[in-house]
Amino acid sequence: QVQLVESGGGLVQDGGSLRLSCVASTSIFALYHMGWYRQAPGKQREFVATIRRDGVTNYADSVKGRFTISRDNTKNTVYLQMNSLKPTDTAVYYCNAAFDIRGLGSDVGSWGQGTQVTVSS
Repeated sequence: QVQLVESGGGLVQDGGSLRLSCVASTSIFALYHMGWYRQAPGKQREFVATIRRDGVTNYADSVKGRFTISRDNTKNTVYLQMNSLKPTDTAVYYCNAAFDIRGLGSDVGSWGQGTQVTVSS
């Protein structure tokens, strides 16, 4: 299992920006598919964005045009740049890594501990 450590969360005002980072402890990071997911209080965890090992990205409709996922394989890190944040983006954000694309977003992959993002109105 890959160990993942997220950082970059915090409190920001409506319309603000944050950049989340997730560092993976593996020597073969470039071979992993990576994703960001979030869980708001009282809700199920939901998909935010994914980036495949070939660099292809995918976004939830709710964040398209506002969030950007990227990866730096030299730093074993995946990022989530979040702009134009809304109070509805408030959640714990989790990083996920999977060697098989079919496992991305599930417990087949590895999860980080999460980082809290709070957007105030």
